[in-house]
Amino acid sequence: MNVSAMLVLGIALAMDAFAVTISNSIAFASEPRRRLVMMPVLFGLFQGLMPLLGYFLGGVCGDLIETYSGIVALIILGIIGGNMVREGVAALRVGEPEESKPASEHLSVTQLLFEAVATAIDAFAVGVSLRAMGANIWISSLVIALSTFGVCIVGLALGKRVGSAMGDKAEILGGIVLICIGLKACVFPG
Repeated sequence: MNVSAMLVLGIALAMDAFAVTISNSIAFASEPRRRLVMMPVLFGLFQGLMPLLGYFLGGVCGDLIETYSGIVALIILGIIGGNMVREGVAALRVGEPEESKPASEHLSVTQLLFEAVATAIDAFAVGVSLRAMGANIWISSLVIALSTFGVCIVGLALGKRVGSAMGDKAEILGGIVLICIGLKACVFPG
């Protein structure tokens, strides 16, 4: 597998992380820059690690993870997205300005870790496939990680612009997007 094919694969794998990055940066537009920059870093890291795990552990548990990856992604993203919708609707009812949200309604590191895992589960199956193809897993994983990081930086910039314009409604939209990504992963896995 040549580098350009790996780059296309990396960008394709990054699309869920891209959508989640946009969704989070829209919903949490008032977050500090350092918290938002954690998204591309964590999403890139997990997108790069999962093919390695798939490559080395694929024979042991690859079929099991591939079978249930869509359901796991739906559960994780559905819970996070549902909570965002609930909080966004509550904020609209109360008329609470975005800046006065309690700290619990801000983007947490735990939430980012769950999203990073949920969006990278399909990369595990790719690692199993890369092993079958005899691809260089180290270069492949690096290209996947870097392309995810780059794509998520673009998503961060897009989401910040849209989020600032939408105000409190952005959290509802962001939650709906996460739920839709989870549904897509469950209905159309891999």
